[in-house]
Amino acid sequence: MTQDAPRLTHIGASGEAHMVDVSDKAETVRVAVAQGFVRMLPQTLGLILDGNAKKGDVIGTARLAGIMAAKQTANLIPLCHPLMLTKVTVDIVEDHDLPGLRVQATAKLTGKTGVEMEALTAVSVACLTIYDMAKAADKGMQIGGIALVEKSGGKSGDWRRPDEAR
Repeated sequence: MTQDAPRLTHIGASGEAHMVDVSDKAETVRVAVAQGFVRMLPQTLGLILDGNAKKGDVIGTARLAGIMAAKQTANLIPLCHPLMLTKVTVDIVEDHDLPGLRVQATAKLTGKTGVEMEALTAVSVACLTIYDMAKAADKGMQIGGIALVEKSGGKSGDWRRPDEAR
């Protein structure tokens, strides 16, 4: 491997996993946005939007679950640093073309490491919560499209997923 070749930062020279040392990194404002979706039957989407799911407010509960998940990322994903998040939002909107719900999460902090995993975890858990709350009506729902949309801050700078990949 050449000096400039990409490498996995959590893998040591002997192949062992380790937490990256960020103590010498500068603190910067870091923001990450992730997205995903839950595809479902049109009647299941209607049930959720009408507020008639047996378990209650699917969208509100999924939003809260996503926020809580972002705050717990270091407990869920090995080698993630525990972070003092300053902002987490989870937006869930209907998409009749799917049909289903689209989920977008934003995580933010001022710190030494990025918040991509927190945004991705928020989206993942929000989607899983939607599935859990509506599975009685539609076990065939599909979770997909979970991806980082953009990130800013840190040594690697800003990155945005190309529009055609969304």
